[in-house]
Amino acid sequence: MSNVLWHDWAGYIGVVLVLLAYLLLQMRVLHGTGLVYQVINALGAGGVIISLMFGSFNTSAFLMELAWVLISVFGIVRGVRVRRQARAAGHKTQAW
Repeated sequence: MSNVLWHDWAGYIGVVLVLLAYLLLQMRVLHGTGLVYQVINALGAGGVIISLMFGSFNTSAFLMELAWVLISVFGIVRGVRVRRQARAAGHKTQAW
């Protein structure tokens, strides 16, 4: 592993983050609509994108990870809006 470059590490860490998020979701430690789950997914997919951009590029993997980031960002924005609307209506909101 002496020839592992920084962008390889970004990809490895990204894969671990995505898999960790999925494992924690299945274990019911995280909720699929929660901020932590969405952020871990976005960071993980971002790490894989970095490894693809600076290492061996693969169009299909890049498109999948880009979609993963966009869906995660959508989830984060939607969660913020829903929580803000709930608070404005006087409802208590649970922690992310």
